[in-house]
Amino acid sequence: MKLGIPLLVVAGLCLSVSAFAQTWPTRPVTLIVPFPPGGGTDAFARPLAAQLTKQLGKSVIIDNRGGAGGTLGAGVAAKSAPDGYTFFIGAAHHAIAPALYPKLTYDLQKDFIPITVIATPPQVIVVNTQRVPVQDLKGLLDYVRKNPGKLNFGSAGNGTSHHLAGELFKIQTKTFITHIPYRGAGPALQDLIGGQLDMMFDGLGSSASHVKSGRIKALAVASAKRAPGFPDVPTAAEAGVPGYEVSTWYGLWAIKGTPPEVVERMTDEVKKALASPEIHQNWTNAGSDIPNMSQAEFTTMIASEIARWGQVVKSSGVKLE
Repeated sequence: MKLGIPLLVVAGLCLSVSAFAQTWPTRPVTLIVPFPPGGGTDAFARPLAAQLTKQLGKSVIIDNRGGAGGTLGAGVAAKSAPDGYTFFIGAAHHAIAPALYPKLTYDLQKDFIPITVIATPPQVIVVNTQRVPVQDLKGLLDYVRKNPGKLNFGSAGNGTSHHLAGELFKIQTKTFITHIPYRGAGPALQDLIGGQLDMMFDGLGSSASHVKSGRIKALAVASAKRAPGFPDVPTAAEAGVPGYEVSTWYGLWAIKGTPPEVVERMTDEVKKALASPEIHQNWTNAGSDIPNMSQAEFTTMIASEIARWGQVVKSSGVKLE
């Protein structure tokens, strides 16, 4: 008789969890984006949220929490209730952060449950041609070498992939360009378009619409092949800087403790969303391929990226300003 009550309790819990998974979501779902509006993460998070809203029948809301190279928002997400109604969209920046921020308020590998990579656009070298009178990468290199220290580049913040992409470019080309960190790629882009910045090493997702409109000029993508939707923009190797490749990516995480049934459902819904014609068109317009990565593959990739960027930070000697 003593075994009956615990078994009934367990059975009741199993039924309640199953019922929860079947009815989820019953209210809006929040995706925390740890950067201000208008950046690369936003370029993919917002179309994904719109598609998930259609599929789930409940609003999927973007909550922008910018600052400290994306680490402030990540800390907020890590402390959110693991009730299945808050998820986190991070980026390559979050694999870099452990090497630069010794006192992070979260652990990317312990406080979150990886779901999948949602986009993989290349980094792109973009300039304001009114401030920098060049039309290609060779022209930029000639200009920088004739005017050492004159140009500046903006980034989404210290230690972000934009920042390290710039530092790596300087190392490989033996040039000097002043780094100006912002609270996100969105504000930096606005200053680039407005003429307060000379150039950026940006994720193509956030620069794409401005490149197509002619407000800024794309000189090269830092990838092995040309980006979808941008056949006229050469790779850095084609433009004269062989070996200059900086990958960027954006991923989706659940909060640690989120019911596994909800994680599984969200994983399926995101996979379905990424296969939709709407997302395919959006991603092509933003210069990204459509990823197809399992949870296990994403988990392995995160560990590999943290190790890789740790070595890049150590080798480059980059320090927080």
